[in-house]
Amino acid sequence: MKETLHLVRLILPWLLVGVFAAGILKYAIPESVVTDWVGGNSILANFIASFLGALMYFATLTEVPIIRAFMDLGMGKGPALALLLAGPALSLPSMLVLRNIMGTKKTLTYVAIVVVMATVCGYIFGLITD
Repeated sequence: MKETLHLVRLILPWLLVGVFAAGILKYAIPESVVTDWVGGNSILANFIASFLGALMYFATLTEVPIIRAFMDLGMGKGPALALLLAGPALSLPSMLVLRNIMGTKKTLTYVAIVVVMATVCGYIFGLITD
């Protein structure tokens, strides 16, 4: 229980900030920023989307409206899939727990594999759907 309470105290503020930020993303982020960074279907756009998805915390089913808002702002289909794959597979809280269980080196390897595979899958999906 002590460890659970510690994780709740560590995660809860970030979760509240993330949910609030998701609600204002569509109005706070200029469309040009989204299209410049993750618009289209380049390897870089897919990597950025998967890397940011790995750092974000998505509660169950919250990633769908967030990605829809990004797509409304000009995010490509490939980067949207990359974000959708990396987001639920990784998060900052899961990385902290994995680091405690598996160690830093194995956790970094896992994170790298997820980000690379999400990037590749998003890129291929973008090629197929465009």
